[in-house]
Amino acid sequence: MMERIVLGIDPGLATIGFGVLHFRGEEVVIRDFGVIETPAGLEMGDRLVMIQQDLEELLKKHLPTEAYVEELYFSTNAKTALSVAHARGVIMSSLASHGLQPRSITPNQVKSGLTGDGSADKKQVQQMLKIQFSLEKIPEPDDAADALAIAYCGGMRGRDI
Repeated sequence: MMERIVLGIDPGLATIGFGVLHFRGEEVVIRDFGVIETPAGLEMGDRLVMIQQDLEELLKKHLPTEAYVEELYFSTNAKTALSVAHARGVIMSSLASHGLQPRSITPNQVKSGLTGDGSADKKQVQQMLKIQFSLEKIPEPDDAADALAIAYCGGMRGRDI
């Protein structure tokens, strides 16, 4: 039986969501989820180092076999897009240094994969996570729920790769 540990990451600078799923045959179980946070008052370089260090701990703890990182999509704020792009670069580099080839997944692919609708809103995605994993409540915070959705949709797509 094929077993896979799939890491999903919702990149950010202040808050990075992560979700870790265990795929065993047809069974998919939540292993861990949460956020990596960096304080707003720190310099950009220090925040990026924090992200790298916290991600290193996460990678050593769970030893994922696959990783999916959400593509960035910003329509208005270039400054925010640039800082998140820096964080995403650190995330991609950290994953690669652990022998993973991180795959990108778009927000629309995640929405479509969970709800069947690429234009579903955040609440619909969260509700489908709750149903899919028979949870009593929606995973929190939002960034962690997004990362679980990324891991799930990436992992389901990864079965065909």
